[in-house]
Order: sequence, then C-alpha cells, then structure tokens
Amino acid sequence: MSRKILVFDTTLRDGEQVPGAKLNLYEKLEIAYQLKKLGVDIIEAGFPASSDGDFHAVQEIAKCVGNTDTVMITALARAVEADIDAVYNSIKYAEKPLIHIVLGTSNIHVEKKFGKSKNQILNLGVEAVKYAKTLLPDVQYSTEDASRSDFEYLWATIEAVVRAGATMINVPDTVGYADPEEFGHLIYKLNDRLKNLNDTVILSVHCHNDLGMATANTLAAIKNGADKVECTMNGIGERAGNAALEEVIMALHTRSSFYNAHTNIHTREIMNTSKLVSSLMGLDVQVNKAITGDNAFAHSSGIHQDGLLKSREAYEIISPTEVGLDDMELVLTARSGRHAVKNAIRKLGFTQLTDRRFEDLFVDFLTLADTKKEVYNHDLYAIVENYYTRHAIHPQGIGPYSGRFYELVDLQVVSNTSFPSASVEIKKGNQTFKSSAVGSGPIDALYSCIAEIIELDVKLLEYKISSVSRGKEALGKVKLQVEFQGEKYIAKATDTDVIKASALAYLNAVNSIIVNYAPSV
Repeated sequence: MSRKILVFDTTLRDGEQVPGAKLNLYEKLEIAYQLKKLGVDIIEAGFPASSDGDFHAVQEIAKCVGNTDTVMITALARAVEADIDAVYNSIKYAEKPLIHIVLGTSNIHVEKKFGKSKNQILNLGVEAVKYAKTLLPDVQYSTEDASRSDFEYLWATIEAVVRAGATMINVPDTVGYADPEEFGHLIYKLNDRLKNLNDTVILSVHCHNDLGMATANTLAAIKNGADKVECTMNGIGERAGNAALEEVIMALHTRSSFYNAHTNIHTREIMNTSKLVSSLMGLDVQVNKAITGDNAFAHSSGIHQDGLLKSREAYEIISPTEVGLDDMELVLTARSGRHAVKNAIRKLGFTQLTDRRFEDLFVDFLTLADTKKEVYNHDLYAIVENYYTRHAIHPQGIGPYSGRFYELVDLQVVSNTSFPSASVEIKKGNQTFKSSAVGSGPIDALYSCIAEIIELDVKLLEYKISSVSRGKEALGKVKLQVEFQGEKYIAKATDTDVIKASALAYLNAVNSIIVNYAPSV
C-alpha cells in the first residue's frame, strides 16, 4: 500500500533567508495562497521573533490562509520561551497551528555555538517542548545539524523530547553534509527506534544542497521511513538552498512504484507556484533547473528531436502538462536535425516538398539559424516563400503569408523618471509603419508603440531579461509570454541592446500569432 508523505513548505521562512529575497506582507500572502492551492500540508510562514513585520505576516497567513483544516500553519522558534510565545501568538488563529522548535545536536553546535554541555542542551530542548505543549497540542522539534551529530546523543535527544510531548521529529541535514546512502541509513535507524517508542510521532527530514544532494538525501529518507519532507519551491534557501519541492514531488510521482509513496500535491500547479515565487522574490530559476527551468522541457538537439517525434518516451519521462505547461518545446536551432525542420515546415502547410527541395531549404535554414540562433515558424514561412520565389514555384493554396509578418526597422527609446517614451519603425511586407508612445517605463512605452501598429489584442503575461554572456559586449536575452484569444505564446530574442531584444521578442510573439491565425489576423 502506498504511503502518504506530508509536504512541509518552508519557502516563506528558509527560502526568504536568501539575500535580497525579502517579501512584504501582501507578497507573502499571495505565495501562501498559492502554496495552499498547490496542496502542501504544512506552510512554515516565517520566524515571528525576528521582527514585528515577520510576526504580523505570519499572523495574517494564519488568519487568511490557515482558516481551513486543509493546511497546517507553523513558524520557527528557538528553544526559548519568548520565541515560542511569538510563534503561538502569531499562528493561534489557524485551524491547525503547529509550533516548530529548533535546537542543535552536533558537537559543533553544542560546544562551539552554544558553549554548553550536551545534558544542558538536551534539557533546554525538553523544557521548550513541555512549555510549547501548554500552548498547543502539535509541536515539532528539529535536531539541527543532525547529520553531523553523535547518533546515540541524537537519539537520546529525540527520545527525551518525544516523552516531553513532541508530535513531530525533524532531522535536518543543515549544512548539506550527508551522503544519500549514509542519510538513508540514519533515517532507517531513527525510524526503527521511534516507531517502537511512539508510532504516532511523525519523522521528518530537512535537507540542504551544499553538495548538490538535497533532493537525493530527501528521497533516500522517504525510502527509509520518513513520513514528512521539508522543501522550498525552486530549491531556494540558505547558501546553496534546500531540497526543491518540485524535484522531490515529481520523483515520487514518476517513480511511484519504486518509492511506494505519494503526496497530496496538485502537480499541475507546480509551474504557477514556481513562477510566482521567482517573480516576487526576484530570484531567476536557472535555465537547466530540473522541472521548473526554462529548458527542462525544451529540446534543440537534432538527435533528441528526431527521437521525440518518433516517440515522446524516447527522451521524455515527464509530460510537461503534468507540471502545468502546455507542451514540450522543440527549439529550432543550427543543432536541429532534418526531421525536426521538415516536421515544422509540414505543420505550416508545406506538405508537397520533394527531397531535393527540402535539402535546398535546409541549407537556407542553417544559414538563418547561425545568424538568428533560434528560428520561429514565421521565419520558416519566409525561408520557404523566398525559395519558391527564386525558383518561380507557385503551389496551390499556400501563402503568401510572409508579407503579413512584422519586421523591426528602427527604434528609439528615451528613459527618464518623468516621461519615458519610445518611437518605432516597423515593416509589414511593402508597408512601413511608425508610432510613438509614452509609458510607465521604457519597455512599456516600446510595447505601447508596437501594440498601436499591430492592432491585435495581445496581453503580455511575462517578461524576463537575462545575460547570456559576459563583458561589455554581453548579449541580453529577453523571454516573454503573451496571450491572444485565450492561447499563450512564448517568444525570445537576443541582442547586445536589451531594448532591441525586447522589441524583437515581442514581434516574434506577434508573428507566431499571425502564423496560427493567418489569414484572419
């Protein structure tokens, strides 16, 4: 029978400890609502004793998000009464409140951090749990730096706090020191003893990623009896971060027969949650990040594209729709093979190409791909129609659509604090259009200009800019997502001028819409 694993999300506590990731009250509430929608069992909303702002944020989350019994709300306390009081007074409004106490158990923490004896630290933990139990029935005790602790002392601490009333025991790999085999063995031994001591107590793990093994250690713990995992969205957190919620969840989901475990997570909300956390915290997700990275479901290699077109199982173990994406992305680049390019051209309606003509077109494709880096459907239209024009070929029922695509001719953008403005010149076939506009910022002004020319009701959903090289000649990459008539389009562009890249990306998106709706738009 598959075991239910509880998911404890600490994005709003451990995740917010990342430098520069400070959230205001409304941003914390928005993320907490989304975490509830995602289906996490426990939300660690903050560290109330750290500031008045954090106290009030935890309090509001407890009142607004924790107002049902579908999610438990907790916050962190050190093993002192003032901290425990702060947690209690902030989370008591939730339907299911939990006090979370943390105290170190390794020699480094006991002797060097606290400067006390092991017995003194153990007694502090016991007294903290006893006090917390006078306030609430559910108390979690975290044995900080457990993976570097003497096992018998670690167990003595766990045994003592369980007898004092702790209902959850959390075993952290605080500095990411553990190895999966080693950590799994530790959890196995603790689980065996804990179930004999009190089989109602929940055994939990909290793994950090300093050696890149947080997810592996978490999964090893589940395999060896852990009932609960502590994670963050996108793996954010102290130093190298925490176990990434999306990685742990999709590993359990994809390899369910191996782990024989499941969660209540609604996987189709993973991408929405990832994007919200990334946006509000200002922390970009690395492009090759498992599950939530931009390239996680994008394929540009010709070998991979060929295999996917023959059978998606060849290179895809997770369907993009399972995590909330529309589909995989076959990116046409100079590395794309003939099969992918021919498939893309046929989807555009050019189905009568002979092998000889396709080989000629493929040469044109590679020439453009070397220049443009990524080739879009409207580019393929232009390649094919230019080929037809050169060879005086007039196929029935095809185009010409390339004359409907927009091309950037020139732009000028003025950025200042009072009157940001932009002017653009854009070609469409043999026509040239010019427009000027003001906006709340330079990009808003630029996109207002383009919108005035194209006259399509395009809604910008996401805009992201990043650097893809270094130095003064660094390339800026703009990625955006737009919506038109209920359908979403993703487009990108790269240039040393990020304003120009922004315009090119927007026009790439518009031209993709035209490909889908031509000749109706």
